[in-house]
Amino acid sequence: MHNDEDLIKSKSQLKREMHELQDLGKRMLDLSDDQLVSLPMSETLKRAIVESRRIRQHEARRRHLQYVGKVIRNEDDPEALRRAVEAFDAGSEEHTRRHHLAERWRDQLIAEGNAAVAGFVEQCPATDVQHLRNLVRNAQKDAQAEKNTGQGRKLFRYLRECIDEAEQNS
Repeated sequence: MHNDEDLIKSKSQLKREMHELQDLGKRMLDLSDDQLVSLPMSETLKRAIVESRRIRQHEARRRHLQYVGKVIRNEDDPEALRRAVEAFDAGSEEHTRRHHLAERWRDQLIAEGNAAVAGFVEQCPATDVQHLRNLVRNAQKDAQAEKNTGQGRKLFRYLRECIDEAEQNS
């Protein structure tokens, strides 16, 4: 079961890695159900996370998190799972990067209109173009009338969803 990399690692290094995986499991427990469903993980890991949420006793929860760490280690791509969880963390660099990207696209779409829509759709091919154009038009009307009816915010949220989906699928 061990590969060559595991054989040259010290016992301390293996323990550190297992603790990191357990911490990742703890962070997964804090995610909403919708966020959890969007993560690239096996059914075994999903069941382990759901079970961990039900455990209240401290020692039992600690032991179960060790199990969750073991399951994560056996996942196909634990690093992709870590990146996906970090994208949900409000303070993470990835979250901040996606947030700023969505802000830049929102500002560009409001300023340039349909000319910028094609560029965004190229970046995020799963985008509903008609819906996006409608949101852009409404946000432009708000900007021209110098009103704030929340259209810019709706556009931002949709852009953020599209960016998150495109980056998870890449």
